[in-house]
Amino acid sequence: MKILPPAARGSSAISYAGLLEKIEILRSTLRWASTLARPEIEKLLRQANALRDEALQLSHKERFVQAAAAEAAPVDLAPGARRRALLDRSFVFEGAFGDNPQLLEALEIAEKAAPTDLPVLIDGESGTGKELMAKVIHANGSRPDKPYISVNCGAIPENLLESELFGHRKGAFTGAVSDRKGKFESAHTGTIFLDEIGELPLSGQVKLLRVLESHEIQRVGSDEPIAVDTRIVAATNRNLRRLSVDGTFREDLFYRLSVIHLTLPPLRERRDEIPLLFAFFGDEAAETLKRRPIKMAPRLREFLLRYAYPGNIRELRNLIYRISCLAGDTADLEHLPPDIRPASGVPAVVNPASAVETAASASLGDAKRAASDEAEKMFLERGLEEVGGTVAELARRCDMNRSHLQTLLKKHGIRSKDFRKQNSSRSEDQR
Repeated sequence: MKILPPAARGSSAISYAGLLEKIEILRSTLRWASTLARPEIEKLLRQANALRDEALQLSHKERFVQAAAAEAAPVDLAPGARRRALLDRSFVFEGAFGDNPQLLEALEIAEKAAPTDLPVLIDGESGTGKELMAKVIHANGSRPDKPYISVNCGAIPENLLESELFGHRKGAFTGAVSDRKGKFESAHTGTIFLDEIGELPLSGQVKLLRVLESHEIQRVGSDEPIAVDTRIVAATNRNLRRLSVDGTFREDLFYRLSVIHLTLPPLRERRDEIPLLFAFFGDEAAETLKRRPIKMAPRLREFLLRYAYPGNIRELRNLIYRISCLAGDTADLEHLPPDIRPASGVPAVVNPASAVETAASASLGDAKRAASDEAEKMFLERGLEEVGGTVAELARRCDMNRSHLQTLLKKHGIRSKDFRKQNSSRSEDQR
């Protein structure tokens, strides 16, 4: 039973029409075959897998061509223009980011890679936003409405790793009282985020490599392969290349995972982002704690602008939540954790010249940003009023991605339903 001509297998010059023709031949074979022996079934499965791989390769190639065609010629952009260009292209990013060139390069690579299904490896220090980047890739890809499953590889005991990732059959081991799906099955058609991939033991690395190569898994206690269509994004705070040289991480798995490789810089190299994160996490904490956003005393703000943040964005977020919880209307140095709080009588600023420069630049930047944010808020409120609170209609009028618009509304604390109520009230008054 020969379905695919040998010359066609593995050919890069394959068209969608050719793929459809092969699929129809495969369907006809299955439809009209009265009986199929096991060898014939296995042959059909192999041919189906070959078709799937060819379709994926064609899809990847087409998406990269589209991304390259859409990319403008490189030009020298003014400060802030490169970041605005990302957002103007309806790039979905729930958070705040500045103008650090290394970070912007990572975001631009993520933007191009997101529509494909290629594996992505994200590295960087702990707390630099690797999981947020994984969510950005998922949200900007072709599967934003599909499952997003996060797995911390360092938190799973080695004896349970295979069961957690691939599932198990009833009776496969003591305690397996029923069939159970693994994380890969749960993420089918969506994205799976493998955090702390460097902590994965060698036995788990072998099984993960098999999934990347064959797009199939096997539940513990079963010999039946299960096809999975899952986008893999992995993250680590370790140097996997060095680990592969040391023999603690498989070199072939490293190259499989790092088709797209992103490195996130630490927060100490992204200082222009710190005031943005003050505002973002301040609003987020206020919403969580059901209170007004906290104000910072000048000396607290100055200290936090110059602090090193060894824990990066995660540490900054926790500090903002802490002072938002402990302070009244205005937070000061005494609301900081004791281990980082400046000693009594010791000024928070060591170098007066650099302090004046930092404070002046921060004040000017904050003033510009506040004016820009206020104008943006007024524009959104006026737009919602015109469309009666319908977010989809406002997104259409502004030629903006709906998810990005909802992120902006959340940033400014604007609720679309308030404008729907206003619209209905006016209609009743007119009657």
